[in-house]
Amino acid sequence: MRLPVASHSPLTVSRVLSAIAGSLRRHPKRITSSLALLLLGTGVTAFGVAPLAPDAANLPVRQVLEAVQPLAAESAQAQSNALADFSFKLFRTESTRSSDTAASLLKRLNLDDAAADAFLRTDAKAQLVLTGKPGKNVTVEASESQQLLKLTMRWATDDDQVFERLVIERSQAAGGARFTSRIETAPYTRSARLASANVQTSLFAAIDDAGIPDGVGVQVAEIFSSDIDFRHALRKGDYFNVVYETLEADGETMRTGRVLSAEFINEGKAYQAMWFQPQGLDATGAPLKGGYYTLDGRSRNRAFLSSPVEFSRISSGFSMRFHPVLQTWRAHNGTDFAAATGTPARTIGDGVVEFAGVQNGYGNVVFVKHSNNRETVYAHLSQINVKPGQKVSQGQAIGLVGATGWATGPHLHFEVRVNGVQQDPMSLAKQSDVIPVPAAALPEFKQLANGFKNQLQAAATIEQTRAE
Repeated sequence: MRLPVASHSPLTVSRVLSAIAGSLRRHPKRITSSLALLLLGTGVTAFGVAPLAPDAANLPVRQVLEAVQPLAAESAQAQSNALADFSFKLFRTESTRSSDTAASLLKRLNLDDAAADAFLRTDAKAQLVLTGKPGKNVTVEASESQQLLKLTMRWATDDDQVFERLVIERSQAAGGARFTSRIETAPYTRSARLASANVQTSLFAAIDDAGIPDGVGVQVAEIFSSDIDFRHALRKGDYFNVVYETLEADGETMRTGRVLSAEFINEGKAYQAMWFQPQGLDATGAPLKGGYYTLDGRSRNRAFLSSPVEFSRISSGFSMRFHPVLQTWRAHNGTDFAAATGTPARTIGDGVVEFAGVQNGYGNVVFVKHSNNRETVYAHLSQINVKPGQKVSQGQAIGLVGATGWATGPHLHFEVRVNGVQQDPMSLAKQSDVIPVPAAALPEFKQLANGFKNQLQAAATIEQTRAE
């Protein structure tokens, strides 16, 4: 007799389970097959008898009515007026081209504004947009009807503290649209950028591959020029990390500033440098001068630079040579630096301009008087940028390289004279005094150095990530 499971006692259930277990040990294959068929059949049955969802057509339908209260007349009118008065302002940016006219520039900016066209062609300040070098970034604010509301354009100046901004704005007058223009001066926003580059063929190829500005590369080469011969000693696999300053105008990068810190690994040896300018004034009341130091405090500064032209090659040294113009052998009492016309020629040390003008075979020439009866000469210039009696500081551009006087091609003829006697210019920088960090500024220096160490480590990860 079969009884409901609920009527079985715990003892009976235990005996049943024991019996099943015994059968499973004696006939495992038979029991397993039976269970599989049972489960499969149950599964199919469950699938077959599962109820389907009700037909949507048979569901009850109810109609619900809600009364909507209309807005008060005042509120409705206010909303209507707000929508009528709302207008979009569109912002666009374009770079000027050498072939641009006012009409073509406005067309490229998707503006259809005859009044703006006329103003750009006739206003003296507005004409700055189209005159001079192309490639200027012009930003406009336009109405939804493609009318010019505001135009701005920025450019760098000789002053690395401020930039200039042209602003043209539209206003409504009784006779129609009216434009005004003005030029503003505003300070740069300074920020630091990290970069890293790996040398495969040359320094500047590595700079280009890494997207680093050429000016930064020139500074790196100058900083480490006393340690590394960048023309002959670079090896494949050399690399450098750099932290440099960018000068931004309204969020647009206008120019690069100074290299703040750098690390160059040449043939496995690491060279480091950081810029440091202590706070305070010197004996004359002028701000203390800054310079480059190793991160552990050893000065890289000397009273005289090693070259009057940045990253240039020597085409003729301090020796006997066959003069290309006079066609005779004679002593060459200076050093010639090959450089393109217009390359800045810079004074190698602080001093006072003693002479600036034209002189015999030198052509356009500048003489600078330094301390301890030392004098430097910069000849064959295409342009002179200083006057006699003017004070100049180390690295200041005093003129531009040229080929005036007895010169067969553009280069800078450079001389060093001590007590009126010409000496080998290349020995002056090595013999010049090192400028140390003032003792009072050491705590400030160490704190800044720790920050630069962390930044250079972060810059190094850029190249590692690029390699991976």
